[in-house]
Amino acid sequence: MEIRKTDIYTSLADSAYRRPESPAAVAAGKTWTFHELLMKVDRAADMFWQLGVRKNDKVAVALKNSIEVIVTNYALYKIGAVCVPINFMISKAAELKFILGDCKVKIVVTQAEYLRSYAAVKEDLPDLKYILSTDDIPSNCKENSSIKLFWPLLEESKFNNEMLSLKTTPNDIAMLLYTSGTTGNPKGVILTHNNIISNAHSCVLSFKITEEDAFLCILPMFHTFAWTTSIVLPLALGIKVVLVANITPASSWLHLMGREKVTIMVAVPQLFGVLAKEAKGFKRLYLQYWAFRKVRFCVSGAAPLNREVQRHFEEQLDVPLLEGYGLTETSPVLSVNTEHNKKAGSVGINLPYVKIKILDDEGNEMPRNAEGEICAKGENVTQGYFNNPAATSEVFDKNGWLRTGDIGIIDDEGFIFIRDRKKDMIIIKGLKVFSAQVEAVINEYPAIEECAVVGVPDGRGDEFIKLYAAKKKGVDLDEADFRKFLKTKLDNYKRPRDVEFLEELPKNSLRKILKKDLRKDAVEKYKARSASAAVPASAEL
Repeated sequence: MEIRKTDIYTSLADSAYRRPESPAAVAAGKTWTFHELLMKVDRAADMFWQLGVRKNDKVAVALKNSIEVIVTNYALYKIGAVCVPINFMISKAAELKFILGDCKVKIVVTQAEYLRSYAAVKEDLPDLKYILSTDDIPSNCKENSSIKLFWPLLEESKFNNEMLSLKTTPNDIAMLLYTSGTTGNPKGVILTHNNIISNAHSCVLSFKITEEDAFLCILPMFHTFAWTTSIVLPLALGIKVVLVANITPASSWLHLMGREKVTIMVAVPQLFGVLAKEAKGFKRLYLQYWAFRKVRFCVSGAAPLNREVQRHFEEQLDVPLLEGYGLTETSPVLSVNTEHNKKAGSVGINLPYVKIKILDDEGNEMPRNAEGEICAKGENVTQGYFNNPAATSEVFDKNGWLRTGDIGIIDDEGFIFIRDRKKDMIIIKGLKVFSAQVEAVINEYPAIEECAVVGVPDGRGDEFIKLYAAKKKGVDLDEADFRKFLKTKLDNYKRPRDVEFLEELPKNSLRKILKKDLRKDAVEKYKARSASAAVPASAEL
């Protein structure tokens, strides 16, 4: 099977034409056929048109995994508008205002759980006209005339003849995905329809996917890894996708996997680590002979896969666990291991139509097995960052190669191995947390002289954040108040789970904090404590 090169909306319309009564999506206890899904998408497109959305206008989507995400995004694709997916865990006003203001978002689609955060910043955003809620409107927001219910508006919409002339092209912008930088504000990664469709097409060519397959979408759909591989890809092929809104309790989606005969699962290492740990005794029988009974393979990405986690998972569940690699700027997949072409410890070989080189700091290509920065070219690669030419010029070299910021090698057989992360970031459940941003917030606390945060592997394929801090001399620090400050200033997944106070942080001769030493210290202490005491962990099922 192959994906036709077109815009994303047309890829869904093609599937609806070929397989109208086939199941397209399973969500919240309902199965939607391709015909039903396309009809809702078309009505939503008219709804947005009636609300004043036109080509290149920006609409933010802050929702948990749901059919509404698919309906909204594909409706925007139809009219040539731009979807701005937002991590629903972001609740801090400053970050929300920057993202919504930077690209002049016209409408936000969210749910009652997050409605107040967006209502609170609306007055400071003159371009933001409406906030649509997909489920309910809290009582304290009901008097706000700019807040409307998504589904009633959609059902009231009617086809508009003006839309007949709409032409979305593969080179139009489909999405702006804001990803945090090492310093400063988030950057909006520009992804066109062609970027995403070409990446989905390359992924299909790497795996033997058939119309009998079914995908599980358990990663959050604001993440490009989930969107490209678990939504755009299967829907373009006329294949069913099963949506998981909440990762807990695990029993609900594990049962759903078995019932819907899921054959392909894409997730992050932490989740596979927990499943491997839980696959013992009766749970192993349940997982292997029900939830995973039809699964052909699983793909792990968004963070490094621990080899022990991989080995244990494959032994317990008898399902291949294949590691891939990519980043938001590449839509996102660059390389992947496959069932028939894999190598332990690697992130696989480059996808078809994706070029990868190892370059040194001067842009010279390194020979095989020599370390350097992983760089990429291809139709899947972003054209740059929205409203940020300086950041765009920094990430591309003079020959147009995208610098990933990761250090690695390519061996004699073309397999890519990642050696280190050039960018100083921590990965929590597949989400990037940049230490500089967290440290900047912590340094605002009056009693803190200096600080550093590091990521500590938890042994299950995930990381947690440890904070090292030095107090100002002669200043008392109330630890309860400090933790309250962190809770106020940082979203949950960005907050340190372990805090250690030192007289002074270790530094080199240039007075630069030696994070390498701190990271080593944190790992050693974690290992020493883990056998006898509970330690902070980033997430559990």
